[in-house]
Amino acid sequence: MNTNQIEALIGLSATFGILVLLILPSVLGLVRERRIDRQIREAQEARGERPAQKSSSRSTVPSTATWYAEGRRSKKLVNS
Repeated sequence: MNTNQIEALIGLSATFGILVLLILPSVLGLVRERRIDRQIREAQEARGERPAQKSSSRSTVPSTATWYAEGRRSKKLVNS
């Protein structure tokens, strides 16, 4: 290996190391959260409680089309 290849290897290793240092806290946090969630779930099951229902990922805010349709219906009721 010549000098340029060694410098490139060192640069690539440094970049990879920085990337790992930036991602590591996030991964550790996710692992910790999952462990805590599992412990809570096990404690609830041990006490005979049902685990909480997961909320829907859909938004509860009506869409623009729904809002517009509701407005049109109310105007029809007022006009008739």
